[in-house]
Amino acid sequence: MVYEAKPFDPITVKPNEKKRVAYFYDADVGNYAYGAGHPMKPHRIRMAHSLIMNYGLYKKMEIYRAKPATKQEMCQFHTDEYIDFLSRVTPDNLEMFKKESVKFNVGDDCPVFDGLYEYCSISGGGSMEGAARLNRGKCDVAINYAGGLHHAKKSEASGFCYLNDIVLGIIELLRYHPRVLYIDIDVHHGDGVEEAFYTTDRVMTCSFHKYGEFFPGTGELRDIGVGKGKNYSVNVPLRDGIDDATYRSVFEPVIGKIMEWYQPSAVVLQCGGDSLSGDRLGCFNLSMQGHANCVNYVKSFNIPMMVVGGGGYTMRNVARTWCFETGLLNNVVLDEELPYNDYYEYYGPDYKLQVRSSNMFNVNSPEYLDNIMTSIFSNLENTKYAPSVQLNNVPRDPEDKGDEEEDTAEAIDTKGGSQYARDQIIEKENEFY
Repeated sequence: MVYEAKPFDPITVKPNEKKRVAYFYDADVGNYAYGAGHPMKPHRIRMAHSLIMNYGLYKKMEIYRAKPATKQEMCQFHTDEYIDFLSRVTPDNLEMFKKESVKFNVGDDCPVFDGLYEYCSISGGGSMEGAARLNRGKCDVAINYAGGLHHAKKSEASGFCYLNDIVLGIIELLRYHPRVLYIDIDVHHGDGVEEAFYTTDRVMTCSFHKYGEFFPGTGELRDIGVGKGKNYSVNVPLRDGIDDATYRSVFEPVIGKIMEWYQPSAVVLQCGGDSLSGDRLGCFNLSMQGHANCVNYVKSFNIPMMVVGGGGYTMRNVARTWCFETGLLNNVVLDEELPYNDYYEYYGPDYKLQVRSSNMFNVNSPEYLDNIMTSIFSNLENTKYAPSVQLNNVPRDPEDKGDEEEDTAEAIDTKGGSQYARDQIIEKENEFY
């Protein structure tokens, strides 16, 4: 094929493409902190939420506070021993768990902090409930920015991630969907999700990431899956400085071909914000528009879609981008002038809904990208076209009546009142269980 990067135009939305969007947010998530100086800050989710609310997007979608994931739910992927450790360890008793901390890779990048288990429960609950609503046809798009923790392994923390909410969400989707596509636009390779589904053709994973002397060190072009999963893992290893036009010229053809060939019935999009220009840990050069174009493009296929967060270590840029993308998912292009919000001073000196590219050099040559896409397309043609599977409906626990009971969800304004009062509106009795 002949690689070509066309000029990047501003994002537009098509009229009359309104989606039913379910947005999951727990006000407690911003209370947790990995520790002083740690780059991962859950507070950015609260910042994004404040922008989303003050732009009035609560009028466009349904807002929920999901039930935290239970131990039993977490153990659908993770080992009992690992989840039990997460539920018991605290900064005060860490000395008692020295052996387990080494075994489960907890410490340093993945520190023990107050409320660690509750934080994991919030992340997992949002993704599982989002998937459940998609399964029941209650929404077209589910959003959980507290999710997207793609590095966590079956019995190991990794890369600031303890619980792999994405894998839990995909497991839920597989109850109703024969094929699920996972797309990852974080600057880091989505290794935990790829590893979980490396041997199956029911989930295709596609990760666009920086490769070469960069965490986690996996995700090279030739990593394509094994056994039944051979050719169902797609890796797009990129180099420093990739810009909007170049990224789109790779992303759209690759995803378009996968959609055509794999025919997924649900898609999960991990929207890690560390691929944005100016990120504290990233090395790409995407503007907010370039990042959001990926969201808009995947949305255009009109497939049930779950959107989760992920990395992103320059908080003001992550918050702006996730807010803008929430607008696009609701078929709204938000005004560039930021409304006043709880964190308005973070967005100075311009106070704009914008993250701009820099003059960073793009190391990705046309020849390099052409070789990558040629290899990926060749592998796709070696896969079975839209592999079929015999689906048997797997019921939830007996106490779960969510599938049968009528849904009475309401869109709400969550800016006022106590958390308890808001819960009474957001989470109706028997809403999910």
